[in-house]
Amino acid sequence: MSKIRLEIVTAERAIFSDDVDIVVAPGIEGEMAILPHHAPLMTVLQPGELRARKGGEEYSLVVSGGFLEVRPDRVIVLADAAERAEEIDIARAEEAKRRAEQQLAERYTPEVDAARAEASLRRALIRLKVAGRRRRRRPGA
Repeated sequence: MSKIRLEIVTAERAIFSDDVDIVVAPGIEGEMAILPHHAPLMTVLQPGELRARKGGEEYSLVVSGGFLEVRPDRVIVLADAAERAEEIDIARAEEAKRRAEQQLAERYTPEVDAARAEASLRRALIRLKVAGRRRRRRPGA
């Protein structure tokens, strides 16, 4: 089976670079799957889970927005921020979720920015989902 090169980078570092079978990304209009020989395109990414599969192994990452470009031989993700599933600090994500929920509960006070709190809550929930999925796949991890 043919492969497609996936490269994920942020302003700070290269996160992932490998030949994969399929890429599933959170496009601005919903989840999109990219296989080898996909038509070229460029789209905005929304915060969410980006998955790639190579053989029987699946890689999960959290991206917090950015751009995705599909070229004939590769997929390039320029992410605002990205984190591999194994890098997620679950305690930190749970604390961010708790803070965002508390801010949303107090949304009618002038110092609460509801849009920012909702975005924080979405990011925390995505991080917890990806970390939880990894933990279920690898007992004891």
